[in-house]
Order: sequence, then structure tokens, then C-alpha cells
Amino acid sequence: MRAKISSALVAAPVLLGMGMGTALCDGVAVKIINNGTQDVVVTVYDTSSQPYKAVLTNARINGFTSIPVSMTTDATGRANLAWTATSVDPNDRKCGHASNAGLKDADTVSVYADSECSA
Repeated sequence: MRAKISSALVAAPVLLGMGMGTALCDGVAVKIINNGTQDVVVTVYDTSSQPYKAVLTNARINGFTSIPVSMTTDATGRANLAWTATSVDPNDRKCGHASNAGLKDADTVSVYADSECSA
């Protein structure tokens, strides 16, 4: 009896994971990259989801490095995102933001902070 219960407890997560496999594949992997020399703090929003969902929140990205994010897709099978970035240098505070639409798997989005920050 214990062997049957143990087998069921081990098999349940595996079977549930198999059922969720298709839902997890309905996404796009995108790389967020800081192409500049200054470190930035970035927030990325998935604008394909309703309501919009933050997929990266206040993440520090060092100069010339990247962070992978997983995005949901829209009806066309593409991902859409919006991002904001702020430089970390308190003596030279800069900001940036943009939207990117129609992203496919393995696309790269460059983030930067090169404009004056609004009040």
C-alpha cells in the first residue's frame, strides 16, 4: 500500500509537468542587452499580456551585458514589450524608454539611458 502511494506522489508532479508543457511553450525568449558602458536599472513589461505584466523589475544590467526574459505572444505569435531604464550614476542621472513589437524567439532588445529624466 505504501509503495502505491509513494509511486503516485512521485508520478503526480511529472504528469502535471507534462500537461503544462504546451502552455510553457507559448512564449518567446528575448535577450535584453545594455549596449553602453554605464550600468542601468531596467524594468521590462510584457505588453502582449492583459493586463501588462512586469517580467523584469529594477534589474541592474552592467555595461555590455544581457539578461534573458520570457515573454508571452500575441495573436500573431510575436512578443511585444515596453522598457524603462535609468542610469545608476547619481552625478549624471539619465533615463530612457521605448516599446518593441513583433519580437520573435532569440531577438535582442537594446536598452539605454541617454536622455534627461522627466520630473
